[in-house]
Amino acid sequence: MSKPHWRPARASDLPAISAIAARIHPDLPERPEVFAEKMRLYHDGSRVLAAEDEIVGYGLAHPWTQHRIPPLDGFLEQLPGGADCLYVHDVAVLPGFRGGVAGDYVAAIEQLARASGIATLALVSVYATRPLWERLGFRAVTANAELRAKLASYGDNATYMLRDLAAT
Repeated sequence: MSKPHWRPARASDLPAISAIAARIHPDLPERPEVFAEKMRLYHDGSRVLAAEDEIVGYGLAHPWTQHRIPPLDGFLEQLPGGADCLYVHDVAVLPGFRGGVAGDYVAAIEQLARASGIATLALVSVYATRPLWERLGFRAVTANAELRAKLASYGDNATYMLRDLAAT
């Protein structure tokens, strides 16, 4: 069996992406239309992890504004002008295929950001994944009241994190 690899997501991958999301994030449901919009608005940030003929993970990222969190299961409608970060919306990988693959996706997103002149990656860590993101160079941001209110919809342990690409 060949090693799983990241490839650009296609519209035909949407059912697999939705199925993985439902399995990995049962408490944070998002509609397939929300994923489809992110893929349409910023195709370069949309990848799937392929193992043989099966999709075993996905990553979605898009340009955004620091300290602003896109609504969970909400439409973006458009990407912001003057975006100052690439927001990693989600990286979800089925058990049994984990182990370094999130880092490979982040490395690809880092290259995209640098090529776009963006010097920061942002994300919301959920389900106690903060140590993973810290290993990948992200640092927790102290949230103000507005940010804390938005984080609440992402679950109890949600943490807003940034990675400064200029420092790496």
